[in-house]
Amino acid sequence: MTRRADAPHGEAPRLDAAALGRSLRCDVQLIVTLVQEGVLEPPGGDSPAEWRFEGVALRRACRAVRLVRDLDLNPPGVALALQLLDEIERLEAALGRAGGHEPR
Repeated sequence: MTRRADAPHGEAPRLDAAALGRSLRCDVQLIVTLVQEGVLEPPGGDSPAEWRFEGVALRRACRAVRLVRDLDLNPPGVALALQLLDEIERLEAALGRAGGHEPR
């Protein structure tokens, strides 16, 4: 199963590695490499055909591929950039809760 066409309205689609690669216009090997390097952690089995990307994992995969494509980052660089972006989002959310800053 590549994509859940039968997903109820409002439920996020679930994509396997091949479908994710097609949707992001990248080679599936890039997705595999990002998983092997720990940049992406899809639920599912051990093989790319069993991985299922949805929700936050889809957003993270999109960001990772953009960092590779736009900035020519290698997988460790992507992992670091995503970690820093996650930390920025966490700090902005904390500031927003404290009334000091609106999240982007």
